[in-house]
Amino acid sequence: MKKEIHPEYREVLFHDISVDFKVLTRSTIKTKDTIEHEGQTYPYIKVDISSASHPFYTGTQKILDSEGRVDKFKKKYARRRS
Repeated sequence: MKKEIHPEYREVLFHDISVDFKVLTRSTIKTKDTIEHEGQTYPYIKVDISSASHPFYTGTQKILDSEGRVDKFKKKYARRRS
């Protein structure tokens, strides 16, 4: 591999602030913030949503019920037809 063309690949702590979930993983993301975690200092990234809080992964996803919309439309505009 060529030297000095690749970004630094290092351990980074991502913190989902909505549910206070932290995950330590490797990334090339750049940040100036650091945090102490389990006796080590890591680069720190705050995120608003992660697998711990996303509705798809937590099973709280809401499905919109579209039944009755066509009937409602037909009823609303049936009088204007004639």
